[in-house]
Parts: sequence; C-alpha cells; structure tokens
Amino acid sequence: MKTIRVGGVPEHFNLPIHLAKEAGFFERAEINLEWQDFGGGTGAMTQALREDTCDICILLTEGIIKDIINGNPSKIISGYVKSPLIWGIHTAANGEDIAKESIFKEKIAISRKGSGSHLMPIVNALMEGESIEEDQFVEIKNIDGGLQSLANKESSIFYWEKYTTKPYVTAGKLNRIGEFISPWPCFMIAATNNLIKKHPDLVDIFLRIVHRSCEAFMRNPDAPKMVSDRYNIELKDANYWFHSTEWTTNSWVSDKTLTSVVFALKEASIIEDDAKTDDLIWQREP
Repeated sequence: MKTIRVGGVPEHFNLPIHLAKEAGFFERAEINLEWQDFGGGTGAMTQALREDTCDICILLTEGIIKDIINGNPSKIISGYVKSPLIWGIHTAANGEDIAKESIFKEKIAISRKGSGSHLMPIVNALMEGESIEEDQFVEIKNIDGGLQSLANKESSIFYWEKYTTKPYVTAGKLNRIGEFISPWPCFMIAATNNLIKKHPDLVDIFLRIVHRSCEAFMRNPDAPKMVSDRYNIELKDANYWFHSTEWTTNSWVSDKTLTSVVFALKEASIIEDDAKTDDLIWQREP
C-alpha cells in the first residue's frame, strides 16, 4: 500500500475527500491517504509542496498558479471546485466603521504571502481601479490570528471565505462589511513533480476516487446537513453554500481560467510580465 500525503484547508469544501476516505475507497485502491489540515491556507500548502512534506494539495487557483510560475516544483493535476469563492470582507466587531471604498487604504490581515487572503485583496483592488502597497499587509497565520489582529488593531481588514467566518459574524466576533467573488474557479488540485514522475498511475487512481466522491456528494440530498453538522455552519447557510458550489468530476482544466488568472496576476504585478506560463498543468504521457 502506497502512502500519499494530502493537504487542504480545514473547511467544508474538502468534505467529499474526507467522505471517500471514511468509506474506505482509497484503502481499497491500495492508497494510504494521510490527510493534513492547513489552517494557514494556500500559502502554507505551496510551502509544503516546495519542501516535499506533502504530495498533493487542494489549493486556491490563483495561489498555486502564482507559485508554480515562481518555481514551485509541482503541477496542477485537476480542477477541484469550478464555482468561484465568495470572500467575506471583515472588520473588527467593535472597530471603527470603514467604508467599503476605503478598505484598500487600510492594514489588511493575511494568513501569509501568496495565500488567497493576500492575493484576493490585490485582485479586488485592481478590479476597482485601486492598488495596495505591500507594507499594508500583516501576516496572521490563520483565522484565529486574524481575529486577534483585528481585535488588537494591528490590522483593520480581513478577507476570508464567508461561510467559514459566518459563525464568528453571528457571534459578534467579526463584522462583515462586504463580499468579493473571485473571478475564476476557486480550487485546484496540485501534486509534486516527484509524485507525478514516480507514481503517475497512482495519481490517476487518486483523482478518479476524488471525482466520483464529488459527483456523489453533489447528488446527496443530505449533503447540506452533513456540512452543517461537521463545520458548525447554520443549516440555512449550508444550503445556500451547497447550491452555489459545483465540484469538478474530471481532470480537465480550462485554458481560459489559466489565461484569466495569469492576466490578473500580471496586471497586479504579482508575477512578472515575461513570466513563463506553459508548464502549469500535468501533461499525461500519450
């Protein structure tokens, strides 16, 4: 049995993979799937792929594209969630009122450089004709760090997935002042070049199991209830989230998605204008 180290955020998007593991699908395929939670998000996962402490990660699209372009020895092996991510834009619950048009002038809490919470404010500002300076970002590691940073007034703005932060908003620990919808599919699956080279057949088996589990999850009428119970999300919100989210059921990745993300990253000066973008996707041997 071959061990594959798989990482993702401890959030509801990855429930289909957990359900497949709990059902024994990976084990029956001779895969020992070791799951790692990354509370630090995409930035922490790109680092894990670089350091070869994780074999496969489920990451935000813009984050993994940016990091592969910047030398991460990995490839995108499949799409994962094809619908966009809805980012909540948050302030401290008892902080000063901040107008939405002023957020790009404030200190912004991010999990780490290269994470979605770092890249999305930049893209949001770009689409609004604004810009953000690098010294406006405050690294906070994870959502708990974000809450503390806002409460201590070390930062004023915090972008994070809206349904994950909804319990904190409801409990009066965060104030949501707006939303930003990512302009492309939100999650991709990436694997290290080392795993792809040594075990390409195993990568394909892993993907087939994930895709089948995603398809079954989307057809399951009890899926919102499972999300609500496991992730402390109100059932009403879990229903809204579930019916606005679509997972991929094959490995195809749209060229348009790639070109749109690369364009935005270049426009926001996150990658160089002459950055090479022709080695992002795993090209299977004929």
